[in-house]
Amino acid sequence: MSLTIGDIDAVCNLVNDLCGICLDSSKSYLIESRLGQIVEKHGCKDYAELVKKVRLGVDSQLTNQFVDAITTNETLFFRDKYLFEAFQYKALPELIDARGKTAFPTRVRIWSAACSTGQEPYSLAMTIAEMIPDVHRWDIQITATDISDAAISKASRGVYAKHEIERGVSQERLKRFFYPEGDGWRIRDEIRGMVSFNRKNLLEPLGQTARYDMVFCRNVAIYFTREVRQDLFRRIAQTMVSDGYLFVGAQEFLADVGPNFTPHQHCRSSFYRPNLTAPVPHALVRS
Repeated sequence: MSLTIGDIDAVCNLVNDLCGICLDSSKSYLIESRLGQIVEKHGCKDYAELVKKVRLGVDSQLTNQFVDAITTNETLFFRDKYLFEAFQYKALPELIDARGKTAFPTRVRIWSAACSTGQEPYSLAMTIAEMIPDVHRWDIQITATDISDAAISKASRGVYAKHEIERGVSQERLKRFFYPEGDGWRIRDEIRGMVSFNRKNLLEPLGQTARYDMVFCRNVAIYFTREVRQDLFRRIAQTMVSDGYLFVGAQEFLADVGPNFTPHQHCRSSFYRPNLTAPVPHALVRS
């Protein structure tokens, strides 16, 4: 089924409304390859009719299929090793030292936004387990979210095929943090227990009451318009503690976001600190 200019415009507008992702006519191949089967499955005469059905909002399953198909779920364990080195050798030790002066010295809260199928949050959990020998005594919570129900479902299972494991997981980590299941590998409970998975659309209110020590929002905002991107990171800043850390993709820069974040360099990688005026509440500081 060939795409018309009207079809492309209709799909691109819907994708932008649902996900904030900015597509154009140059992505016609992506639209056809990812949505063609859905058009046929639901008996639509063209892509415009599929868009109309999704916009009606009466079939949540169809909407989920549309979002799952169009969003990019390409990821791997320990993606961008320099970022994970900055996390392991700079940000995490600094955070541990800072929390040691508060009333909750073993509490760490991390948000993995747009976590896809779970490789990022599990990589963070494995790194923390390597850095903290008695991690089972700590109050570690990694909140992992994604707009795709299918991605969240797979991530929650914590089972990965051989080729997924081979992309980033060393033999040492494989032996320590996974065990074989069928033709693949399942993440061990000590790592799975640190992570909770939930569906979240970053265009919607973030609705956080507790603040995060670290936020990882990588390789998703690059698909947003400048205005949506700026708004997202302003809202993310409000979810973070005043001495928190923000990690974005290797090719992402927040110079145009405004005064919300200050860049820092370490291990050939960049991270950002929020520029918030609110100090750590006195109730959290040890006398």
